[in-house]
Amino acid sequence: MSNSAKGLLLTSLGVFIMSLESLFIKFTNISSFLFSFYIGIFMFASMASTFLFKDFDYLKKALKTSFPFLIICSTFMAVSNIFFITAVKTTTVANVVIIFSTSALFSALIGYLVYKEKVNKNIFYASFFMFVGLFIIFNDKLEIGSVKGNIFALLCTLLFSVSFVLLSKYKDMNRVVLTAFSGAILSIIAYFFCDELAIDFKTLMIVMIMGLLISPISRVLLGTGAKYINASEVSLLMLIETIMAPIWVWIFLDEVPSSYTFIGGSIIVITLVINSLYTLKRENKLPN
Repeated sequence: MSNSAKGLLLTSLGVFIMSLESLFIKFTNISSFLFSFYIGIFMFASMASTFLFKDFDYLKKALKTSFPFLIICSTFMAVSNIFFITAVKTTTVANVVIIFSTSALFSALIGYLVYKEKVNKNIFYASFFMFVGLFIIFNDKLEIGSVKGNIFALLCTLLFSVSFVLLSKYKDMNRVVLTAFSGAILSIIAYFFCDELAIDFKTLMIVMIMGLLISPISRVLLGTGAKYINASEVSLLMLIETIMAPIWVWIFLDEVPSSYTFIGGSIIVITLVINSLYTLKRENKLPN
C-alpha cells in the first residue's frame, strides 16, 4: 500500500470514528464539566497505557521534542474539548460540526497572521463564504439551535485551529503523548468546575467507551494519517464528520437541524469542497 493510500485510509477511518463522539455526548445528561472530567481521565489512561509497551527512551525523546509547545498545544486541545462538549449539549450537533468544519480555513488564516505563512487568494475567497454561512447559522432564532451553543462551537474551532497550526509547525511532536497530556489537563481543568463527581453506571460506561476507544483512537489515526497526505486532502476527509455526525443523532435521537443550519451549512460545505479540490488540483500541478 502506498503512503498516499495509507494516509487516506487512516484519516478516513479516524474521522469516521470521531463522528460518533457527538452522539455519545448527547446520550448523557450530566454537565459538560463532569463529562469532560471523566473523558479526560479515560483518554489519559488509554494513551498512557501504551507507554508500558515502550522503553523509557521513547517517552524521554517525546518529552524533549518541543516540550513547551507540547504543553501549550495540549492545553489548547483540552479547553477546545470542553467547548466542544458544552456546544453539543447546548445546540444541535449539525450546528457544532458545521462550525467546526471551518477549522481548516481558520488554521490557514491564523498561520498567516502568526507565522506569516503564505496564503493563496482562494483562502480569502473561501473565508468570505465561510463567514456568510456562519452568519446565517448564528442568525437562527429558533430554540433548536441556541446562540450560546454556537459561540461555544466557534471558540472550540478557534482553539483547535491554533493547535493544528502548532502541530503543523512542530511536526515531530508526539501525537500519542500529546493526546495523553491533553486528557490529563482536560480532567484537571474540569475538576475545578464540577459541583460533584458522582455518576451513574450507564453514563460511566458511555463515557468510558468514548474516552478509552473512540476519542484516542480517532485522534491517533487522524494524526498519523495526516502525515502521509496534504492538508487539502485532510480538509476534504474532515467533511465525513460534518455529514455523519448529524446523521447519527438523527437516526438514534431524532434530532433534525433547522432551515438556517441547512442553508448556512450548505454554503460552508460547498465552499470547503470547492476550496479543497482547487488547492489539491493546484498542488498536483506544482513540480515535485
